[in-house]
Amino acid sequence: MVLLGGDDALVRHRGPGRRTVLSAGAAALAVLLGAAAYAIDAYHDRPPWGSDIAYEAGYVLGSRARHHDVSGERVRALLDGGCARMEAQGLGGRKATHNPALWVAGCLDGAAGRPSAHQGLAY
Repeated sequence: MVLLGGDDALVRHRGPGRRTVLSAGAAALAVLLGAAAYAIDAYHDRPPWGSDIAYEAGYVLGSRARHHDVSGERVRALLDGGCARMEAQGLGGRKATHNPALWVAGCLDGAAGRPSAHQGLAY
C-alpha cells in the first residue's frame, strides 16, 4: 500500500450505499426481463436470425445432393421442383419452418452449384 501526501493515516473511501446498489441491480434486472419478454413476444420460438438459418439449411441440403449425386438425376429432380415438393411435404425439417421460401431458394442455389447468398463478410 502506498500512502500519498506525507500523512501516515489511511483514508477510507466509502462506495455507494447498499440501498443504491440494490435499487440499481433491481432496475437493471427489470430492464433485462422487459427486453427478454419483448423478444419472446416478437419472435415466439423462432430465432431473430431464422431466415439465415432456413436459407443455409436448404443450401446445405442442395449442395450435399449435388456432391453425392453421381448420375445427376437427383439434382435435376431438385431443380425441377423437388425442393418445393420436399418443403411442402415437411421434409425440410424444423429449420425450413423459419422461412420456407428462403429454404427452397437455398436448396435451389445449392443444387445448382451457385455460391451461397450468405457467403462473405457483407451479404
